[in-house]
Amino acid sequence: MGKLETMKERYDQIAIPEELNVRVQQEVQRSRQLQEDKRRVGSNYRFRKIIRSMGAAAAAGCILFTAALNTSPVFAREAAQIPLIGGLARILTFRSYATEQNDIAISVEIPTIEMITEDTGIKVEKINQEILARCSQYADEAVRRAEEYRTAFLETGGTPEEWAEHNIKVTVGYEIKQQNNDYLSFVVKGNENWTNAHDESRYYNLDLDTGEIVTLKDMLGDDYVEQANRSIREQIAERQQLGENFFTAEEGGFTGISEDVKFYINVNNRPVIVFEKYEIAPGSSGEMEFEIGGN
Repeated sequence: MGKLETMKERYDQIAIPEELNVRVQQEVQRSRQLQEDKRRVGSNYRFRKIIRSMGAAAAAGCILFTAALNTSPVFAREAAQIPLIGGLARILTFRSYATEQNDIAISVEIPTIEMITEDTGIKVEKINQEILARCSQYADEAVRRAEEYRTAFLETGGTPEEWAEHNIKVTVGYEIKQQNNDYLSFVVKGNENWTNAHDESRYYNLDLDTGEIVTLKDMLGDDYVEQANRSIREQIAERQQLGENFFTAEEGGFTGISEDVKFYINVNNRPVIVFEKYEIAPGSSGEMEFEIGGN
């Protein structure tokens, strides 16, 4: 046997102490764990990076989709055919613009109704035309009133700089109140911030099964007047006890609903009757609302 082979044989016969063997195994396991941790960290980083990219892409897509709905009736009609997002396309901004002239700021958003599918038989063209006409007319008349106010202001000694400080605004917009498979309810409002005399609000409540405008009688039955009056009086009494102020009947307060009382349909599919500012309470109370049938 050669010298090299003899040395190898003696080496192989050396007994390794048990504690050293355990330590070696621990170090081997630790090394493997470190490699696994590095692999996981790298994988998690790549995963988070992918998620961030997907989130950014989704956000950008959402922005683009919303912008397209608000600016393209053609895109809106196409989007309305997609079942998963059809509900989003029921009320769209048909026309939107903001401008300023003679220090009169004008902001207009005109809504339009888009049906989810075209085979429902529901026709909304007439309502849409009415909304467009009303909004356009209000904006034009509000600007004319503001111009007349400006002329009178300057003719009575006011300066253009003082006029600019009035911060006159004309606003036409809308708010969706309910949008589900049963009803579509929204309000279109016009406001002139220097006076309440010409504020307007028009509520639209559409039955999506029939395509008809919903009335209080449709929702509450033949005794809708008595039911609504009773509920409103009870709610006024409760709210007065909590410190709210209402006009008395002699002051022009609530004496009963009229045939053209304004209301919308809330998320509970119940009618909410709305009284304008100053109608039955001081102006500081703003609009007064009463849900009917919630008891």
